[in-house]
Amino acid sequence: MGTAASRGSAITEFYKRGQYIPGLRIDAMDVLAVLAATRFGKEYLLAGKGPLVFEYATYRFFGHSVSDPGTTYRTRADVQQVRQNQDPVTKYYEKLISWGVATPEEIKLKETEIKDHVDKEVEKAEKMPEPEAIPSILFEDSYVRGSEPRYVRGRTPDEDYYFN
Repeated sequence: MGTAASRGSAITEFYKRGQYIPGLRIDAMDVLAVLAATRFGKEYLLAGKGPLVFEYATYRFFGHSVSDPGTTYRTRADVQQVRQNQDPVTKYYEKLISWGVATPEEIKLKETEIKDHVDKEVEKAEKMPEPEAIPSILFEDSYVRGSEPRYVRGRTPDEDYYFN
C-alpha cells in the first residue's frame, strides 16, 4: 500500500505484464470506456482468442483504509481538482446532457430514485441475519449462478471448496 509502483515492479505498465497475453489500459474514470472495453473483452474471449489483461486506471478519492486518510501523499486540493474534473459519474452526466439524451432535471430525478432504492436495500440488508462463519461463504456470490467452477482451490493444496 505504501510502496510506489516504480519501486515494487519492473514493469509499471501493468497491462503489459501478461508477456504474451495481449493487454489494454482502460481509463476507469470514463464509464463509456469501461463499457466499451468490457464489451470488447467479452467478444474477444467468446471468439476463442484467449485471455486478455485489463489494467483499469482509476483515482481513489479516499485513502486505502481508516489508517490512511489519503492526505500524506497528495493534497486535499489535488483530490478536489480531480473530483471536479474527472469524477466518472459527473462526466457521464455531462455527456448525456450534451448529447441531448437527458436533461439536468431528469438526471436529478434519476439520482433521487437511485438513492431511495439504495437506502431501501441497505435497510433490508441491515435486518438480515449474519451469515454462518464458515469458509465456503467466502465464495458465495462470486460467480453468476450457473457459471461457477466445479470447485475453488483454498489456501493449501488439500483445501478445496466444491459448489453444489
